[in-house]
Amino acid sequence: MSLWLLLAVNSITLGGLLFLLSAGFSLIFGLMRIPNLTHGSFFMLGAYLATSLIARGVGFWIAAIVAGLGVAVFGGIVERLVLRRLAGAELAQVLVTLGLSFMVADVCLMVWTGDPIRIDTPAGLRGTTAVMGFGFPTYRLAISAIAIVFAAGLWLLLDRTRLGAMIRAGVDDPAMARVAGIRVSRLFTIVFCLGAWLAGFAGVMGGPILSVYPGLDAEMLPLALVVVILGGSGSLVGSLVGSFIVGFLYNFGQAMFPEIAYVVLFLPMLIVLVVRPQGLFGRQPA
Repeated sequence: MSLWLLLAVNSITLGGLLFLLSAGFSLIFGLMRIPNLTHGSFFMLGAYLATSLIARGVGFWIAAIVAGLGVAVFGGIVERLVLRRLAGAELAQVLVTLGLSFMVADVCLMVWTGDPIRIDTPAGLRGTTAVMGFGFPTYRLAISAIAIVFAAGLWLLLDRTRLGAMIRAGVDDPAMARVAGIRVSRLFTIVFCLGAWLAGFAGVMGGPILSVYPGLDAEMLPLALVVVILGGSGSLVGSLVGSFIVGFLYNFGQAMFPEIAYVVLFLPMLIVLVVRPQGLFGRQPA
């Protein structure tokens, strides 16, 4: 397999993984206006929880779902007890969530030590799959497929269900939504828990490729931020497209321009911020 093709496959895989992470971040930031800097910690915590479950004999997929639920419960507690008291105070939210991310990192270091832990690839997705005469790692292809399925599912949830209509109403006009009998605070907790679950689930999905180690949260959070800024906060299409753009920029930048890899990654973000502050698919603020 040529270097270009290998980089393209790795970029698509990273793009799928970033979508699972950034979709939750985009929902929380775009719908609730909460700059949740704990999101990278949700990713890492989900992966660590899954390693403990798998070590006790739990299957990979069950561990991924349960670990995501554990992260969702933690996210709901954070939203209910901390962030709700800071509604509208963006600077306080940034500082609190940043502090929480450091606390989660220390707890993970204390519980799981500082040694990297690798999650084994699920048995059914090991090996390679032939596509157009080339052999591609099956698990990497599966991550991309899972990302597409989740994108379709989230779009259907937000645009084609009653729950999605209530969430949009709560975002556009909270006061009117409350008058109509919609419990906006409960809806926002559901959105936050969903975003946290997606991040925790993404951490487990990334385990067989990235491993789990201290500092994983700090590596993934900036990538998710770039995705949201490029695609536009609150836009699932933007998160999907932005994830694959960042996946390609990151992998090709690291391979071709290692000395300025972060320039390659962050320069498009700066240009988008200047030219189109709402992102490629974001809505212009009213």
